Amino acid sequence: MATMTAASPRSSQVQSPGILLPAYSLWLREIVRFYRQKARVAGVIASPLLFWIVLGSGFAHSFSSAGSGPTSGSYMGYFFPGAVAMIVLFTAIFSMMSLIQDRNEGFLLSVLAAPVSRSAIVLGKVLGGATLAAAQGVIFLVFGPLAGVPVSASGVALSVLVIAMISFELTAMGFAIAWPMDSTQAFHAIVNLLLIPLWLLSGSLFPLSGASGWLRLCMMLNPLTYGVEALRSSLYPGASTQFPLPVNLAVTAGFCLLTFAASWAIANRRTHRPAA
Repeated sequence: MATMTAASPRSSQVQSPGILLPAYSLWLREIVRFYRQKARVAGVIASPLLFWIVLGSGFAHSFSSAGSGPTSGSYMGYFFPGAVAMIVLFTAIFSMMSLIQDRNEGFLLSVLAAPVSRSAIVLGKVLGGATLAAAQGVIFLVFGPLAGVPVSASGVALSVLVIAMISFELTAMGFAIAWPMDSTQAFHAIVNLLLIPLWLLSGSLFPLSGASGWLRLCMMLNPLTYGVEALRSSLYPGASTQFPLPVNLAVTAGFCLLTFAASWAIANRRTHRPAA
């Protein structure tokens, strides 16, 4: 009896797998699930490409007459960083819709019941969505020469870094929005209300310098503006931007930390839901 009593505390203890292994498993699950959906992959690439071609061709003459934009001097060149930001935003935000699906299908409940830290869930899901978004954005860079983007090793490396930072901040923001929700319809409503204007007021469609006073203030308060400007500076060295590159990188990195901290705080907040 004494032996059984002494052994029972040891047998009742469950070894925690830590943070990295569960985070890696969730990250890998996001990657595999995304690339199994061929239509989703094609849609993510085709939509920004269509926007870039149509809007770039439609605004080409009016934008050139305004005399603003990057050194390429065409709206196709100016809008290209915005198109990259669009593909990153679509992939990052809508990849977090899987969080709601995981909850409704019971997968998230099983993960929460396992001896896994919620920090691992946040890290795995955010890194998974950010990896997908960054990969799609980097793939879209192959169209850069059509927009007059000068190809250089330093420019490509800096562009990949900026795309990764934008992907991470947008994915973390999507996680913070999706975590408390049970309905994909509500998630779409919040996305349309907040995230689409976030992209529209980021300098993707028109330069900050030409906006009116109140609109310019909104664009300056928009953290995505600094990511788009950093991407424009990396793609077009010497392009005219509102803020210097170090400022844009610093603000983007700070927003990455802020959104991840918000996601971690929301996921670790204990809520008591009434029984159905």
